[in-house]
Amino acid sequence: MRVAVYGGSFDPPHIGHLLVASWILWTGRAQQVWLVPAFDHPFQKRMAPHARRIELCRRVAAQVDGVDVSDIEGTLPVPSYSIDTLRALRGMHPEHDFRFVLGADNLDSLHQWKEWRTIDEEFEPIVVGRQGYPDVPDSPAFPGVSSTEVRRRARRGESIDAWVPDCIVEDVRGLYVAGSADGEG
Repeated sequence: MRVAVYGGSFDPPHIGHLLVASWILWTGRAQQVWLVPAFDHPFQKRMAPHARRIELCRRVAAQVDGVDVSDIEGTLPVPSYSIDTLRALRGMHPEHDFRFVLGADNLDSLHQWKEWRTIDEEFEPIVVGRQGYPDVPDSPAFPGVSSTEVRRRARRGESIDAWVPDCIVEDVRGLYVAGSADGEG
């Protein structure tokens, strides 16, 4: 089975993540999408606790058939780079063909990634367009919803109902009130 590995901070997960996962499934780019919340960010972003982000992702993933969550990053040495996670998943699940999901917002930083060429050669990236970034061939530009904006809105007590799936809105409001979680990305 083709599995799209969709890594990120998911701090918090939001509707943009679900739109991307659904598009991957609907267009046959993969038969499953695994959300893989980062345990520790290689570029030193501060994030809400991993277990909390895993829990939120699981509740969100339950909203879309074919979307699941892997907590593998919590078992790997820190920092865990994308190539390490992909190799670990391939070793644990040799029955699957893994693809890597990459947002257009990351294209300018690929030179900083550990073994990007290997990822490109071995894990057939699915590059996803995003509003505000250059067009990506064969991908729509997904709305520019960001976890940063969701956290900012939650901290200010502004509505996040249009940005976050209903099943986690209250948890996200509570998690990101001023001072309770300091995710940066």
